[in-house]
Amino acid sequence: MPRPIISPSVLASDFGQLTAECRRMIKGGAEWLHMDVMDGHFVPNITMGAPILSCVHKSIPDIFMDCHMMVEHPEKWVDDIAAAGGALYCFHIEAASDPLSLIRTIHDKNMKAGVAISPDTPSTAITDEIGAASDMLLVMTVYPGRGGQKFIESCVPKVAELRARFPDKDIEVDGGVGPKTVHSCAEAGSNVIVAGTAIFHAENPEAVILSLREAVSKAQSCKVPM
Repeated sequence: MPRPIISPSVLASDFGQLTAECRRMIKGGAEWLHMDVMDGHFVPNITMGAPILSCVHKSIPDIFMDCHMMVEHPEKWVDDIAAAGGALYCFHIEAASDPLSLIRTIHDKNMKAGVAISPDTPSTAITDEIGAASDMLLVMTVYPGRGGQKFIESCVPKVAELRARFPDKDIEVDGGVGPKTVHSCAEAGSNVIVAGTAIFHAENPEAVILSLREAVSKAQSCKVPM
């Protein structure tokens, strides 16, 4: 089982202090930073793009930017995100016309490739071939486009289905995840946890990051065969 990774969602941060907020999360124990890129087309909201990511990367060169591309035509933005310092480029299967070709393009730019599915998309949309070619699989547990939504428990079985098919892949959950909802995700097999409000708005972000990591570790230890 891949190791636990906590990826705080920068969407919940104070964008006026973006670099400082990212440093605060890294100091608090986060390994990845989840950067939501929205284009106003695939989803109605607009957030950050490559120029902002580039500024963050210049200030924090060793940051691992987990770029969640909620965009139409995700193939158009690979070069820009790679140049901006993106470490992982995660596109939505619903927006990709040729997922395997896109994964190859992402790898050619020395980024990891992730494939995301929205709540109404079945996990079987990620075929065995697509899953094998990718580095990470993302199950959305809210509808993409804005933060602060309520966790959709009915999405969790998709995590279990993907974990059964891809035991060695990073499987990420994103949306409404926090100390009260992480356990079902971890028990289903997710090892990469995205949390926004639960971390950024906490009085003690370090303690929340630790508790999320421990929840994944505990779930994994329970699955180790005796």
